[in-house]
Amino acid sequence: MCRIAMLSVHTCPLAVPGTKDTGGMNVYIRELSRALTKKGMLVDVFTRCTDPDQPRIVEFDEGARVIRLKAGDLSPADKLAVLNYLPEFVCNLRHFTEEHDLTYQFLHSHYWLSSWAGEILNSRWNVPHVAMFHTLGALKNEARPAERESWLRIEVEGRVMNSADAVVAATEHECRHMLQLYPVSPERVRIIPCGVNLAQFRPISRQTARAVLGLPEGPILLFVGRMEPLKGADLLLRAVGGLPEGRRPRVLVVGGDPQGNGEEARLRAIARDLSIEQSVHFVGAIRHDLLPLYYNSADACVVPSYYESFGLAALEALACGVPVVAARVGGLTSFLSDGLNALLFNEHRPETLRSTIQRLMGEPALHATLAQNARQSISHLAWDAVADKVIALYRELCKQHAPRQVCTCRV
Repeated sequence: MCRIAMLSVHTCPLAVPGTKDTGGMNVYIRELSRALTKKGMLVDVFTRCTDPDQPRIVEFDEGARVIRLKAGDLSPADKLAVLNYLPEFVCNLRHFTEEHDLTYQFLHSHYWLSSWAGEILNSRWNVPHVAMFHTLGALKNEARPAERESWLRIEVEGRVMNSADAVVAATEHECRHMLQLYPVSPERVRIIPCGVNLAQFRPISRQTARAVLGLPEGPILLFVGRMEPLKGADLLLRAVGGLPEGRRPRVLVVGGDPQGNGEEARLRAIARDLSIEQSVHFVGAIRHDLLPLYYNSADACVVPSYYESFGLAALEALACGVPVVAARVGGLTSFLSDGLNALLFNEHRPETLRSTIQRLMGEPALHATLAQNARQSISHLAWDAVADKVIALYRELCKQHAPRQVCTCRV
């Protein structure tokens, strides 16, 4: 039976999405791990402990567990500070495996900090290392030049792309930019999309969803994501602020936490300045299993991001049969099709987004068509299918490492 070591150093996959440093990557790691265990594999997800009261080991599905390791202070830390804790993280991970007599057939790292740790561990364990970055520093710098990612992050990403046995890109768009912006060999990159839990994210009646959440009648737009400028929530508020009061939809903003980076306070100030605070409801971060109620309560999910490597919120909305209004950026276009399941806009200007929203809300037949097509358009992205692609990659890498190990992965 194959045992995989997943690395997610700076954020725990069990954290509530939408809080600081948590989002689609956390969901990806958790759901992929579950899907892999259903195919006979064992998955240990190693992360940094940020609270002394947290249990060291948590089994979150049969055969899948999170293992929290001490690395630096037992408290949340900035990502660049976590970089200084990586040697201790790697050391304690190796101690854990020795203490419990564990061996792993594969390393699968997530994000650039984890890829650094994966590179070190791979040099000791000599097993295939699969790296997935989820976002690229160089591409984020292109999308939002005012919010510079560190040169160190970009250097580590480039180095690991050439030391890992394989690099996973979620979309052709991400793959293309990897090859353009980093010195990576094309044969190292594999395109494997993100997935969605189609059993959990499914259509329910809007009336039922709103009744459970205590929401009123009338048009509702939904934003789901971390509170950071890159996500473009301010653009949505400015777009809605330009609509006449009697035709203004309610906006639900899901995500954020009191220990955030001040972005929620900035968004609240924008809402006050636009005199739309009565139309904007900041829900905060909520449990992932409650998100289907919010998607199904909305007339549309708005994704105004400046950059998305994939866009899990948009995918979950479609699975619930809810149309998406989104910026034509990054990996969103890999599963969003203008006029089929979404309306896409090109310019990050309030008036451009506003006119797109007005078109969707003003054309019931168009809205009905998008809603009807939504779920079917992404039915191929179930986690089971994604896990099959990941296992196929593991098997391929296992053969390249032969005869040093025998692969027992099953698809």
